[in-house]
Amino acid sequence: MKNIFSTTIILLISLFSVEAQTKINGITFTDTYTAGKDKLVLNGGGTRVKYWMDMYVGGLYLTEKNKDAAAIVSANTSMAIKLTIVSGLISSSKMIEAVDEGFKKSTGGNTTPLKDKIEKFKNSFSDEIKKGDVFDIVYTGEKISVYKNNTLKSEIEGLDFKKAVFGIWLGNDPADSNLKDGMLGKS
Repeated sequence: MKNIFSTTIILLISLFSVEAQTKINGITFTDTYTAGKDKLVLNGGGTRVKYWMDMYVGGLYLTEKNKDAAAIVSANTSMAIKLTIVSGLISSSKMIEAVDEGFKKSTGGNTTPLKDKIEKFKNSFSDEIKKGDVFDIVYTGEKISVYKNNTLKSEIEGLDFKKAVFGIWLGNDPADSNLKDGMLGKS
């Protein structure tokens, strides 16, 4: 009888501690995300499509919901982008190439002032990338931290750099306009 009571209590605790989740193109995102001391909310998400194929599914987390891309890119508040690789066609070299192209677009071609920071960021993607890998790009306290499968890969300082990074997905010439709209909660 004691074991049944204990099992029931454990089951009830686990049921009430389940975090709310949202599915985006088959990938589950928690509705909240902890970045440093800040609790973030899922603003929205979508899929990066290239040549009619899904590459990764991304979610944007903010301190509060916001549909204004320029305000998000400029903000000096905690935020995160979570990317889940859904294609076996993505390799380390292809991801680095895409990130490099994204920085050129987000900075209007003026990557020189951020050259060293961009190289450090790109190195975060240098290990083999497989379908199912998850990258977290987290901004807190004027620092970008990049995690691959919950392992810290790099930390890069600066609000200027954060603006360039988030501009890849939310800038005027984003990696994927439908993904941008999804991250902004517009689709």
